[in-house]
Amino acid sequence: MSEPEVFHPLRPILRNWVWEHGRIGTRYLDCRTGEVEFDDGKKSRFADEAIFYVPLDEEAGGDAGPAVHEGALARFLRAAQLGKPEDAGPVADVQRAVQECIGLGLVCAYQDEARAALARYRLEPMFEDEIRAAAASDIRAKFAGVRAQLALYDFTVFHSLPAPLLCSEAPFIDWRVRAKPVQPFVSLPLGPYCLLVGTPSGKKSRAGPVLWKTVVAMGPFKDHNRYLVEDARAWIVASSDDELLALQPRFAPPPPPAADGAVGA
Repeated sequence: MSEPEVFHPLRPILRNWVWEHGRIGTRYLDCRTGEVEFDDGKKSRFADEAIFYVPLDEEAGGDAGPAVHEGALARFLRAAQLGKPEDAGPVADVQRAVQECIGLGLVCAYQDEARAALARYRLEPMFEDEIRAAAASDIRAKFAGVRAQLALYDFTVFHSLPAPLLCSEAPFIDWRVRAKPVQPFVSLPLGPYCLLVGTPSGKKSRAGPVLWKTVVAMGPFKDHNRYLVEDARAWIVASSDDELLALQPRFAPPPPPAADGAVGA
């Protein structure tokens, strides 16, 4: 029996970058080769990096990956991209979808640290299950508090952006530590023209309702793509080839060294 196909945690979000006019698929830049590619279909198979999943919520259990309500999440993401809050679903479904998006973003955010922890523990005389447990403990120690904090944030879907956003294998941005000057929010792109933004609420129990706002100027969001590109290591998706071609020189591999004794023409 063949193994079930495993999809990237960001696959629901990446659907908003799928080109559906004529040839259906996703335009992306392979950061490892510097090549602009086209991934046919809607399954985002280019996002094939291994994911080390660590449940951060106490109620999450030992699932193999983050659990989402696919239908309600897809409805919310589609409404965000189209800028139609009235189509996003019931209030409770929207609040849950937002928290699911943040959960997916955090899974991708801790992958670099997870890989480093696994590599570090594999230098020790430990069994594989002990290595994975130790790495998971490190991730929980750093990110469980962040997850609990974000669960109480106020979230706004900024839609109809005047300039397109990119997405990468780690699109969650903590502007509290990433931006200069520091900005008091976190963000996750939901599509080329919509951005989920969370801000501290001061609440001790439940988060407030999700707000929706039209954007007429990028404001601080103008730096979103720059931060995302600076941190990208595997791939970047865009809504047009031109956006990716502009980034290509940054990721192009260095030219091979000249052969010994080669004489210029």
